[in-house]
Amino acid sequence: MPELPEVETVKETLNKLVTDKTIGHVDVRWPNIIQRPDDIKAFQMLLEGQTIDTIARRGKFLLFYLDDYVLVSHLRMEGKYRLEEQDTPIDKHTHVIFRFSDGTELRYRDVRKFGTMHLFNKGEEFNSSPLRQLGPEPLSDVFTSEYLYSKCQKTERTIKQVLLDQTIVVGLGNIYVDEALFCARLHPLTKAKHLSAADSERLYASIQETLREAVGLGGSTIRTYLNSQGEMGMFQQRLNVYGRQGDSCPNCGTPIEKIKAGGRGTHFCPVCQNRGDGK
Repeated sequence: MPELPEVETVKETLNKLVTDKTIGHVDVRWPNIIQRPDDIKAFQMLLEGQTIDTIARRGKFLLFYLDDYVLVSHLRMEGKYRLEEQDTPIDKHTHVIFRFSDGTELRYRDVRKFGTMHLFNKGEEFNSSPLRQLGPEPLSDVFTSEYLYSKCQKTERTIKQVLLDQTIVVGLGNIYVDEALFCARLHPLTKAKHLSAADSERLYASIQETLREAVGLGGSTIRTYLNSQGEMGMFQQRLNVYGRQGDSCPNCGTPIEKIKAGGRGTHFCPVCQNRGDGK
């Protein structure tokens, strides 16, 4: 699933490609993607004639700000946007097409069909799901080491589970949680409440550093992730542990291990991330 750096890259690319374009028609080929409104014809009619003002990001969600509405889009596992000319052949995995008045089309392609779209009146997008209960952005002033420490002290969950919880901090997934924990030298199965204030400060700094570097490199090309111009992210060349099971740790040379944490495949170095909570 694309995480904060990948979605941020898609946002920036789409802003360059589709800002100020006016929607002439919307073709919905897989209705289940449209979650709000539940009437597909209403979804199409409300968007016709709307001009894209800007595109923002909240966590892993894209927010298309139009004249009167906000389209909230979640890419999930395989969702991708591409801008195409209208005469370009449409493949079977393209499920929503925004046809612009200038003859171009923004096509949403999703092999697994897990992506979602919600349409809200402007100003109402944060009042209900899927955005209402999201935690702070990890690169914002609201997210601090003190905030992270306070959240960790209130739970019995592992630190891996806490960082994946989008109500605590948004945008982090398997890739960047594994990388941040490695940089902070914290075992993913450590109970969050056992982290000291110093541990939280180190983890906070690792999250910030990892995400900023990943955003600067356009995210990670894992599986089939590409930005909206078909370009690959480059952060995968900097990955220390994620997807490197059996490879040597870049710090100590110990083979990277993979375990399950909260039902998710998790990569770590058993030496650099020695579990220190005794459990």
